[in-house]
Amino acid sequence: MRDAPQAEGAFAALVVIPVYDHEQAIAAVVDGVRAAGLPCLLVDDGSHPACAQVLRALAQQADVDLLRLEQNQGKGGAMLAGFAEAARRGYSHVVQIDADGQHDTGDLPRFVALSQAQPQAVICGVPVYDESVPKARLYGRYLTHVWVWINTLSLHLRDSMCGFRVYPLPPVLRLAAEETIGRRMDFDSEILVRLFWRQLPVFHLPTRVTYPSDGVSHFDVWRDNLRISRMHARLFFGMVWRSPRLLWRRLQGAR
Repeated sequence: MRDAPQAEGAFAALVVIPVYDHEQAIAAVVDGVRAAGLPCLLVDDGSHPACAQVLRALAQQADVDLLRLEQNQGKGGAMLAGFAEAARRGYSHVVQIDADGQHDTGDLPRFVALSQAQPQAVICGVPVYDESVPKARLYGRYLTHVWVWINTLSLHLRDSMCGFRVYPLPPVLRLAAEETIGRRMDFDSEILVRLFWRQLPVFHLPTRVTYPSDGVSHFDVWRDNLRISRMHARLFFGMVWRSPRLLWRRLQGAR
């Protein structure tokens, strides 16, 4: 994989894909990333041998690299490892996309273009679902939406669970060094709320989502819903003491 441009302040985006046993779908995702002309880091989150072998083969391609975590860390743990590796390589931004094929890699140029125009902001996907979305998952997301609106005292964050987004690395690395962030399915919502609390701008892009091309989901209904509930509770108490600042931002019309 090529390292990032060395010019100070240059925009350089690396696509980071956390992968855990998605050997049937990941090749098509990588093909889409390469078609967009972007370098790609696969973070193997302790996958079993069949997937690990596929990832090693994919990493032989130009502009595709592999970071192997021997023990499964969860999606958040894999992304945090990917952030650190991207920073080590000199990238300024990380594009996060899921490994199961649910995100439209054809939208990558749109996400990168908006990030180039707004380099200090998080660019967050807003899902446009087709008929493949499980209704329980679709309706269940609204509970998290409501809690996120409560915990930010704002309706600005339109979908905190979509894993297709672009992060500016410096504020993300500062947050990761200073706060404990959920390392599993609670990661996407928690990091977005905490970045919003730090007044990082968030821009949204609608993007097509299908569920999923390989039929594999690692969402554990009981454990992950419990983690997410605990995360919302932590954020609620964090919101309470931040509420004067959050309300002042609303009065000032800030994002």
